[in-house]
Amino acid sequence: MQLSVLDDPYHNYLIAPDPGRAGLSRRVQGFDEAGQPVETSVVEERPLTIYLNTREIVTAMTIGDYPEYLALGFLANQGMLAPEDEVTGIDFDEELEVVVVRTAVETDHEAKLEKKTRTSGCAVGTVFGDMMAGLEGLTLPKAELRTSWLYALSHKINRTPSLYLEAGAIHGTVLCQGDRPLVYMEDVGRHNAVDKIAGWMRAEGAGPEDKILYTTGRLTSEMVIKTALMGIPVLASRSGFTAWGVEIAQEVGLTLIGRLRGKRFVCLAGEERLIRDSDLGAVPEEDRKHRRKGAGP
Repeated sequence: MQLSVLDDPYHNYLIAPDPGRAGLSRRVQGFDEAGQPVETSVVEERPLTIYLNTREIVTAMTIGDYPEYLALGFLANQGMLAPEDEVTGIDFDEELEVVVVRTAVETDHEAKLEKKTRTSGCAVGTVFGDMMAGLEGLTLPKAELRTSWLYALSHKINRTPSLYLEAGAIHGTVLCQGDRPLVYMEDVGRHNAVDKIAGWMRAEGAGPEDKILYTTGRLTSEMVIKTALMGIPVLASRSGFTAWGVEIAQEVGLTLIGRLRGKRFVCLAGEERLIRDSDLGAVPEEDRKHRRKGAGP
């Protein structure tokens, strides 16, 4: 049977999750609530140390895929790598678990940085405290957002085979354009997944003005800040909001969509971009078997 566009989970992805990729998860033995032996998949977690030229910046806990994108995106999202900084190379040493981003000229940030450690915990804040400074004078593109795109994206993304569906305990972030999901990244920390997206965008020269960022995680202040600094005008999630995240989105003019499940969603900022072109009576409720569970909000 031929699949429709909505039923084909890999339709038009540039990068899709690869849950079968070696090293991302492993099978472990345990016991269930009745004391019966069970076997389950668990996500691997490993350190990755990021250098900017000769300066050690941070050690992040990550699943280990796309380290070059993670390093590039992290440095860009933290404001350590400006758009005008010329990246001359990115070197990854798998054995040492180190990635080095090299620039043509030493950046302004290297001299003032001390070593920091960034964990995979969902409550961890930004490692550096000056991200808010990048929002001053920021103007996001006046893009449109059709509700039909939101429903189509939710349908496709939630049916895409992923490491989350294989093992849980992981977050996903998807860069989208219209109703098309383009790049789907996963990691133990939702911020890592966003940084991988940012790294891919910088490496590929992908413009943000017509993009949507979809995340499985909470719409926190840092998620809003990173999306805005990336120049993406729309951030959507299945999960909920924090008050500061909403406040920042309203201040910078970011369209913020949360609790996107089935035909339901809530827009708490940037409603002027919304074009309600869907017949809600024709939008199906979310199938229980496709509801994401276990990764946390």
